[in-house]
Amino acid sequence: MFSKGQIIFGVLFFIVFAIIVGYTYRKDLKLHKRFYSGSIWVLIAFIAFILFIVAIKFFFK
Repeated sequence: MFSKGQIIFGVLFFIVFAIIVGYTYRKDLKLHKRFYSGSIWVLIAFIAFILFIVAIKFFFK
């Protein structure tokens, strides 16, 4: 399915990408706290909506 080189590239890409995203998040943490303080509720509502859709799917199966 995937060659050994493709798997190595994928793993290394994911590790480097995660490190860069983590670094930039930590760098901008003060701005996130200032401008996006209530965004956790949007995330919770989105997850609840997805779970609601999945529950409906299994209920009306």
